[in-house]
Amino acid sequence: MSEKSKFRGCPATGIGSMPGGDAREAAKTVTGSFGDGEGLPYLAELPARGPGADMIGRTIGLLVDLYGHVEPSGWRISDRPGRDTRRARSWLGEDLDALEEFTQGYEGPLKVQAVGPWTLAAALERRGGEAALGDPGACRDLAGSLAEGLRAHLAEVRRRVPGAEVILQLDEPSLTGVLRGRIRTASGYRTYRAVDRQVVEGTLRDVLAAAGDGATVIHTCAPDVPFALLRRAGVDGISFDFSLLTEREEDAIGEAVEGGTQLFLGVVPGTDPASGDLSDPGGSVMGVRTLWRRLGLNPGTLTESVVITPSCGLAGASPAYARAALAHCARAARSLADNPE
Repeated sequence: MSEKSKFRGCPATGIGSMPGGDAREAAKTVTGSFGDGEGLPYLAELPARGPGADMIGRTIGLLVDLYGHVEPSGWRISDRPGRDTRRARSWLGEDLDALEEFTQGYEGPLKVQAVGPWTLAAALERRGGEAALGDPGACRDLAGSLAEGLRAHLAEVRRRVPGAEVILQLDEPSLTGVLRGRIRTASGYRTYRAVDRQVVEGTLRDVLAAAGDGATVIHTCAPDVPFALLRRAGVDGISFDFSLLTEREEDAIGEAVEGGTQLFLGVVPGTDPASGDLSDPGGSVMGVRTLWRRLGLNPGTLTESVVITPSCGLAGASPAYARAALAHCARAARSLADNPE
């Protein structure tokens, strides 16, 4: 499978989270928005249901031989699976049931999301209350458990949707903070030491390998995306908030495109805009066309190099806006394909 063909038929998609708590409604919206080649359907996440449905808790439910429970400060490692871990697994099962229902007979790409090893290490507390990030051994154990859990999870998705070409997305909003030593300790008075870039890269590579031959994406909605590091780690696509892109990152964008990395560009607001106006799909991707011209890239490569997305997850949006935003992403992608210049 070529680098490009891994994302064929994926002009638009969502990040992962959706508003509300109805798994069937979310699955219906996501599969309906991106059917018939309109984009990339995905396994929806519904964090409004509470702890265990949040991005950290959901991923903790995937871990093998590692468990977590909720403390007032957040998720903490447990000795055994308790109520919170069981709840996370139950909600994931509910979401998978809904996805299976609405993908009967489906053949094509399908995306699933999980928190990446470094954001998970920054968020999950050890028994003493400090983050796993502060203990290299704990980070290794966490990454190994995550990789094993992801392999089982992806196999389950493939079993439920036999025609799916499963794409794994790792969410790493804390990655830049980990690399720059900006993650605060429990007291808040100091920060954890920056993690060596080679260690970060190697760990990401090991976890991404859980996807096997499937395509992989890393998403972050934080500024200063480490494009070169992610590409060295072997990721096939990089997902980010397009509005946070700065001029100093443009060379890295050009190198990524020329190297065959897919760009998932967050150009549609993730929450209801004050105006509520999503009437101009072409306007949403105007900045993408401008960037291509500025970099001297061939406009004809836009549709094979770019996937249009919201700027971040849609959990904070109204249900009506979430539906409209996904539909708008598909229309904006069509606009880009019809008029790349």
